[in-house]
Amino acid sequence: MSRQVLIRPLVTEKLSAQMEEGHYAFIVDPKANKIEIKQAIQHRFPAVQIKEVRTINVRGKQRRQMTRQGVRFGRTASYKKAIVTLLPGSEQIDFFESI
Repeated sequence: MSRQVLIRPLVTEKLSAQMEEGHYAFIVDPKANKIEIKQAIQHRFPAVQIKEVRTINVRGKQRRQMTRQGVRFGRTASYKKAIVTLLPGSEQIDFFESI
């Protein structure tokens, strides 16, 4: 692939519960579309059969910090999140196999 589509898996408490139902989340390249995301996941995990891919653009939150010089404003980074649903009976993705 010309660029890195999958940046890293996203593991939270809510998504860990959804992994049992076949839903997995990844942080992906903001310019990637659903077809490229699906191809990248099938390339990385060949035994997985994907039912659908949903994408969400997550905007960064505004933050402020009190310092001696006054109030400093900043933002957290924006990113694109992809939620992948696997077909029933498909092999599951194991993020923790290499630990």
